[in-house]
Amino acid sequence: MTTQELTRKILIRIGKLKWLIILGGLIFGTLMYFFAKSKPTIYTAKSSFFPLSSAPENNASSKLSELLGGGGGNTKSLTTDANVNIEEVGRSKKTREAVVAEKVASFNNKTIATILIEENNKYALFFEEKLEIPNNDTTLIQIGAELIKTSYTVKVNKNSLLEINFSSKNRELLLPITNVLTTKISEFYKELKIKKAKSDFLFLQAKVDSFNTLINSYDKQIVLMDNTTLFVAPGKLMYELPKDKLEREKSLIISQRNSAVYNREEAMLRLEKETPVIEVLDKPTPPYLIKSSSKILYSIVGFVFGLLAFTFLFTVNLLLKYSNTIVKSTIAEKMAVPIK
Repeated sequence: MTTQELTRKILIRIGKLKWLIILGGLIFGTLMYFFAKSKPTIYTAKSSFFPLSSAPENNASSKLSELLGGGGGNTKSLTTDANVNIEEVGRSKKTREAVVAEKVASFNNKTIATILIEENNKYALFFEEKLEIPNNDTTLIQIGAELIKTSYTVKVNKNSLLEINFSSKNRELLLPITNVLTTKISEFYKELKIKKAKSDFLFLQAKVDSFNTLINSYDKQIVLMDNTTLFVAPGKLMYELPKDKLEREKSLIISQRNSAVYNREEAMLRLEKETPVIEVLDKPTPPYLIKSSSKILYSIVGFVFGLLAFTFLFTVNLLLKYSNTIVKSTIAEKMAVPIK
C-alpha cells in the first residue's frame, strides 16, 4: 500500500463515517461544556494601603548634627540596614497563623482555619483526599496557615503602596478574611518597627556609656599627672610628665562619643515618632475580580478533540496495515541484498 492509496482510503472512510465523527465531537464538546460549568468561579478582593511614617528624618538628622558638633561630614547617620520589610511580614508564617486563628462572626464564629478546611473539602475533586478538622488547635492552625498560603499575595507596587489580593471560591469569605489580613499585617508591622527603633536606641545608649567611661578614665590619668608634676628647685625650670598621647587618644574617643550620641539622639527621635499607621486606600469591597472558566472555549476544545479522537479511532486499522506493509517491504529489501 502506497502513501497515495492510504490517503485515499482514509478520506473515503472519513466521508462514510463523517456523521459519527461529528457526533463524537459533539459528545466531547458537551462533556467539556458541563465540566467548565461545574468548575467554581474564583473571586478576588483587592485592598491597598501604606504606612504613614513620621516626619522626614533628613531634616532632623542635620539639626542633630549641628547641635552635637557633627560638622556635617564626619558624623555618620544611623544605618537603615535590616529595615522592616512589610512584604515579608505579610507573607510570614507568624502572620498566616495569626490570621487563621481568628474567628468569623458571620460563619457561626468558626475560626478561619476551620472555614478554609471546609471550603477545601467542598470543592475537592473525586480523586483528592479530603482533610479532617483536627481537635488540636495547634494542628488546626498549622493546616489553615498552609491552606491560606496560596490564597493571597502581598506586594508593593510601583507607587509604593502595599497591595493584598485574596482569592476564594466563596464570595462571602473575601471581606472578613481580607480585613483580618490587613489588621494582622498592620499590627505586626507596627510592632516590629517600634521594636527595631527601641533596640537601636538601647544599643547606642550602651555605646555612649562605654565611651563616657573611657573619657573619664583618661581625665583621671591626666589629673593624676598634673598632681605629680615635679620641680627641680625654686627658681629653676619646671617640668611635668608628657600628656600629648593621652590628649590625642581622649580627643579621638570624644569624637567617637559625639558620633554615637548623635546616632543615639536620632534613634530616640525615631522611637518617639515611630507610630506607624496603616492607612487603607482601597477596601476589599465589591465589585470583585471574577475569574471563571469559559464554557464556549471548553466546548470548542472538546469538539475538536472529539473529531480527532473519532477520526483516529475509525482509521487506526488502515494506519496499522500501512505500517505493517512498510515493515515487511523493508525486511524484504534487506534480505535481497547479496552478502559480500
